[in-house]
Amino acid sequence: MEGSPADIVLFAPLAPILGVILFWFIQLLFIESEKFLLDKIRPNHETLCRFTNFLGILFQSICHALGFTITKSGISDFYISVNYGRVAPKKEKKGIFEWIANAFLFVGPFFIPAFLLLICLIFSPVKFEIITPPQLLELKYTFAGQIMTFGTSLHSFAESFFGFLLNIDLFHPGHLGFLLLLIFLGMGIRPSYVGEQKHEKVDMLYDLRNIWSLISHKPLYVVILFFLAYMFFYVSLIFDKILGVNNDWYIAFFILLGWLSIISIASIIIANAILYLIKITDKLEGIWKFIPYITMPLSYLIIRLIFFNILIDYKLFLSLFGMVLCTVIVTYLLLYFKTNKFKTKRVIKKSKKKSKGETDER
Repeated sequence: MEGSPADIVLFAPLAPILGVILFWFIQLLFIESEKFLLDKIRPNHETLCRFTNFLGILFQSICHALGFTITKSGISDFYISVNYGRVAPKKEKKGIFEWIANAFLFVGPFFIPAFLLLICLIFSPVKFEIITPPQLLELKYTFAGQIMTFGTSLHSFAESFFGFLLNIDLFHPGHLGFLLLLIFLGMGIRPSYVGEQKHEKVDMLYDLRNIWSLISHKPLYVVILFFLAYMFFYVSLIFDKILGVNNDWYIAFFILLGWLSIISIASIIIANAILYLIKITDKLEGIWKFIPYITMPLSYLIIRLIFFNILIDYKLFLSLFGMVLCTVIVTYLLLYFKTNKFKTKRVIKKSKKKSKGETDER
């Protein structure tokens, strides 16, 4: 086994932890973009925004209740509304139990709802593989080996998962149901605000403040978690290198968290696309704003019928791509002919040319 003792003992266990933190931070950035779009459409779509907030509070409350269940605190009260959620434990427990329950509240929504979708993916062609590049087998328990195994395994999953999404069959009830669940996850992964009287905005800084408070309030618990993680790494190393039992127990746990982050990020991307379409169609008036939404299922149905008796590879992907392309073209044409957005730009350009011509004559 190559690699310096300091690398193996001190730095290697940190590699997958840092990878998970990176993907979690990417989640936060995508969630911020989603909340920006929600703020833009809120004046015209208050009902939709309240629904997404309800989903976020629901996921948050379920995670908190799960934290109380795991710590055996029990649940005496479970209340949820559009603006606020509250879960009260049956037994008041302090110390590590209270800290774990709060960790489920603040961190759980980023991973736990996605875990339900991960279970659904077991019945799909998506591959779940833990891959260590052959050239790094001797460096498996070094920082480079751990980070490469983490990255390669996530790349393999992402390639398979996005391949499944790009070839999803909207005529298949299971595929359609999964897509709807993915959209619900993206729409409600985090609430936009909390509070009934005073709406406190839930943004990236709000989440970071809560997590920092969780860490700084009981730093000893964080040290214990790192200690347990390091012990878990050393046990995996001993079983693999000394006892000859090939295992990926340690890295597999963090790869699982990485898979959950990828699912969450994909759901937010799809939700952002839907919210952006809503934002764009708000510029149209009357019945014209519904045309893009009618175009989506209609174009998909027509393209699928065209490919029904044609033997061609990637026809599911082409059907989805055609649906998106038709929707974009129809929306652009409606904006061009039914609004003054493009016309105004053209008039301004003509005015500038005319003014310049008059100046030259003078």
